[in-house]
Order: sequence, then C-alpha cells, then structure tokens
Amino acid sequence: MTKIVSLPSLARIRARLRREGKRVVFTNGTFDILHRGHVEYLAAARRMGDVLVVGLNSDASIRRIKGPKRPVNPEPDRAAVLAALASVDYVCVFGEDTPIRLIRKLLPDVLVKGADWKKADIVGSDVVKKNGGAVRTVRLTPGRSTTTLIDRILRSHAGRGR
Repeated sequence: MTKIVSLPSLARIRARLRREGKRVVFTNGTFDILHRGHVEYLAAARRMGDVLVVGLNSDASIRRIKGPKRPVNPEPDRAAVLAALASVDYVCVFGEDTPIRLIRKLLPDVLVKGADWKKADIVGSDVVKKNGGAVRTVRLTPGRSTTTLIDRILRSHAGRGR
C-alpha cells in the first residue's frame, strides 16, 4: 500500500480510520527541499494523534503562490520524500491554492500549522472546530526554512561557473 493517495482514496481511508477510532492529524505545505525544520515539525504534528495526513501543494499551486522559480523539487519527488518519513502516514497532493477542499473532505481531528500562523488565520480552522476538532500550532525550528536554505546555496555558489 502506498502512502501517496488521491482525495477519493483518502476519503475511504478516513472513513475506515473513523470506524477504528483513530485520531487523524492534518497539516499541509509545499515541503520543497525538505530540511530539519520540516522533519521536526512533522514529527511534532504526528505526536498529536494516531495518523498524520499531509496535504501537499501541487507544482502549479506553488508557482501561483510563490512565483515561477518554485518549487525547486517537482511534485512527485516532494511527495516521495514526505512519504518516506516515519512520521507521515499519508500524502495527498492538492492543486488549489489552499487545502480547504481537502480539509472539508477529511475532517481531521487535529489541524496543525506552524506557530508563525495565528490560529484564526489557519485555513480550515473554522471547519475543523465546527466538527469537534482542534487546531494546534507547532513551534518552528529557528533558522530553518526552504527560503533560507535556497539563499545560502545561492550565496555559496555566487560567481562560480558550472
């Protein structure tokens, strides 16, 4: 069984998990150039329940949000790397700019985002709370971000030829 699933498959999995009484945690992001901050964040999210589902922005979605130079890693690679993590149970790619459709279908027990988000601004927080779920934030690992990593790589290679 693969950890990378479509939304219809995820809906069936969620129904089974609900019957089994499993606490489902959901988070989302681009997860481009996976780094220590991502790994620690996902491990913390996973500890909040029995199953962690990660909504992954599609390449097209990221380009609309972050511009034409992103993502650095293509969608299949980002999904495969996330799925390889022990803390991640399922990965579901979504093409919209926000994961609201995915959240409405999944109705997670816990919705998690980084502490840089105000709970009231977290997409889907109203849906999750209305359905009896909780919204939590996770402290981010200082100095760890994809943008910081890209900047460091560019600075270290500035002026060098191929």
